Amino acid sequence: MRHARKTVKLQRRASHRDALLANLVVSLVEHKQIKTTLAKAKAVRPFAEKMVTLGKRGDIQARRLVKGYLHSDAAVKEIFSVIAPASATRQGGYTRITKLGQRMTDSAPMAFIEWVDQAPEEATIAPEATPAS
Repeated sequence: MRHARKTVKLQRRASHRDALLANLVVSLVEHKQIKTTLAKAKAVRPFAEKMVTLGKRGDIQARRLVKGYLHSDAAVKEIFSVIAPASATRQGGYTRITKLGQRMTDSAPMAFIEWVDQAPEEATIAPEATPAS
Protein backbone atom coordinates (compact mmCIF):
# COMPACT_ATOMS: atom_id res chain seq x y z
CA MET A 1 0.00 0.00 0.00
CA ARG A 2 1.15 3.54 -0.75
CA HIS A 3 0.94 4.99 2.75
CA ALA A 4 2.46 8.47 3.06
CA ARG A 5 3.32 8.65 -0.62
CA LYS A 6 2.39 12.16 -1.70
CA THR A 7 3.50 12.25 -5.34
CA VAL A 8 0.66 11.78 -7.81
CA LYS A 9 2.22 9.80 -10.64
CA LEU A 10 -0.36 10.36 -13.41
CA GLN A 11 0.95 7.23 -15.19
CA ARG A 12 4.02 9.09 -16.45
CA ARG A 13 7.77 8.93 -15.92
CA ALA A 14 9.24 11.55 -13.58
CA SER A 15 10.66 13.76 -16.34
CA HIS A 16 7.42 13.71 -18.32
CA ARG A 17 5.39 14.40 -15.17
CA ASP A 18 7.59 17.34 -14.20
CA ALA A 19 7.28 18.85 -17.68
CA LEU A 20 3.51 18.34 -17.66
CA LEU A 21 3.06 20.03 -14.28
CA ALA A 22 5.34 22.93 -15.24
CA ASN A 23 3.42 23.47 -18.49
CA LEU A 24 0.09 23.37 -16.64
CA VAL A 25 1.31 26.01 -14.18
CA VAL A 26 2.56 28.23 -17.02
CA SER A 27 -0.83 27.91 -18.71
CA LEU A 28 -2.57 28.70 -15.43
CA VAL A 29 -0.43 31.81 -15.00
CA GLU A 30 -1.04 32.97 -18.57
CA HIS A 31 -4.76 32.26 -18.78
CA LYS A 32 -5.79 32.59 -15.07
CA GLN A 33 -8.03 29.52 -15.52
CA ILE A 34 -7.51 26.19 -17.28
CA LYS A 35 -9.75 23.25 -18.01
CA THR A 36 -8.12 19.86 -17.42
CA THR A 37 -8.85 16.47 -15.93
CA LEU A 38 -9.59 16.33 -12.24
CA ALA A 39 -6.51 14.21 -11.52
CA LYS A 40 -4.20 16.70 -13.24
CA ALA A 41 -5.88 19.63 -11.50
CA LYS A 42 -5.36 17.98 -8.11
CA ALA A 43 -1.74 17.22 -9.00
CA VAL A 44 -0.94 20.75 -10.21
CA ARG A 45 -2.51 22.54 -7.22
CA PRO A 46 0.39 22.04 -4.74
CA PHE A 47 2.91 22.91 -7.45
CA ALA A 48 1.11 26.14 -8.38
CA GLU A 49 0.69 27.14 -4.76
CA LYS A 50 4.39 26.60 -4.12
CA MET A 51 5.17 28.98 -6.99
CA VAL A 52 2.93 31.65 -5.42
CA THR A 53 4.57 31.12 -2.03
CA LEU A 54 7.97 31.65 -3.64
CA GLY A 55 6.55 34.71 -5.41
CA LYS A 56 5.45 36.14 -2.08
CA ARG A 57 9.01 35.75 -0.76
CA GLY A 58 10.14 38.00 -3.59
CA ASP A 59 13.91 37.60 -3.24
CA ILE A 60 16.32 36.74 -6.03
CA GLN A 61 16.72 33.13 -4.91
CA ALA A 62 12.95 32.58 -5.03
CA ARG A 63 12.89 34.07 -8.54
CA ARG A 64 15.68 31.69 -9.61
CA LEU A 65 13.84 28.69 -8.15
CA VAL A 66 10.61 29.58 -9.98
CA LYS A 67 12.54 30.11 -13.22
CA GLY A 68 14.20 26.72 -12.72
CA TYR A 69 10.84 25.00 -12.35
CA LEU A 70 8.84 26.79 -15.02
CA HIS A 71 11.41 27.75 -17.72
CA SER A 72 9.27 30.72 -18.79
CA ASP A 73 10.37 34.31 -18.22
CA ALA A 74 6.88 35.67 -18.88
CA ALA A 75 5.31 33.33 -16.31
CA VAL A 76 7.94 34.20 -13.70
CA LYS A 77 7.37 37.92 -14.24
CA GLU A 78 3.58 37.44 -13.98
CA ILE A 79 3.88 35.45 -10.75
CA PHE A 80 6.11 38.01 -9.06
CA SER A 81 4.38 41.15 -10.32
CA VAL A 82 0.67 40.24 -10.42
CA ILE A 83 -0.30 36.95 -8.78
CA ALA A 84 1.83 37.05 -5.62
CA PRO A 85 0.90 40.66 -4.68
CA ALA A 86 -2.80 39.83 -5.19
CA SER A 87 -2.42 36.92 -2.76
CA ALA A 88 -0.26 38.78 -0.23
CA THR A 89 -2.78 38.65 2.60
CA ARG A 90 -3.84 35.04 1.98
CA GLN A 91 -2.10 32.32 4.01
CA GLY A 92 -2.53 29.56 1.44
CA GLY A 93 -5.27 28.19 -0.74
CA TYR A 94 -4.41 30.31 -3.76
CA THR A 95 -6.22 28.07 -6.25
CA ARG A 96 -9.76 26.79 -6.64
CA ILE A 97 -10.81 23.55 -8.34
CA THR A 98 -14.33 23.41 -9.75
CA LYS A 99 -15.61 20.04 -10.94
CA LEU A 100 -17.32 20.08 -14.35
CA GLY A 101 -18.57 16.55 -14.90
CA GLN A 102 -17.38 13.96 -17.37
CA ARG A 103 -15.76 14.46 -20.76
CA MET A 104 -17.93 13.20 -23.58
CA THR A 105 -15.29 11.12 -25.37
CA ASP A 106 -13.81 9.00 -22.58
CA SER A 107 -15.86 9.96 -19.49
CA ALA A 108 -12.82 11.38 -17.72
CA PRO A 109 -13.82 13.70 -14.86
CA MET A 110 -13.02 17.29 -15.86
CA ALA A 111 -12.37 20.38 -13.75
CA PHE A 112 -11.45 24.05 -13.89
CA ILE A 113 -8.49 25.22 -11.83
CA GLU A 114 -8.21 28.97 -11.30
CA TRP A 115 -6.67 31.57 -9.01
CA VAL A 116 -8.88 32.55 -6.09
CA ASP A 117 -7.78 36.20 -5.87
CA GLN A 118 -7.88 36.90 -9.59
CA ALA A 119 -10.96 36.36 -11.68
CA PRO A 120 -10.26 35.51 -15.32
CA GLU A 121 -10.78 38.34 -17.74
CA GLU A 122 -14.39 38.53 -18.78
CA ALA A 123 -14.83 37.35 -22.33
CA THR A 124 -16.24 40.05 -24.50
CA ILE A 125 -19.32 38.83 -26.26
CA ALA A 126 -19.65 40.06 -29.81
CA PRO A 127 -23.07 41.46 -30.66
CA GLU A 128 -25.19 39.12 -32.70
CA ALA A 129 -25.31 39.84 -36.39
CA THR A 130 -28.76 40.74 -37.58
CA PRO A 131 -29.87 38.69 -40.56
CA ALA A 132 -30.27 40.67 -43.75
CA SER A 133 -33.85 40.63 -44.94
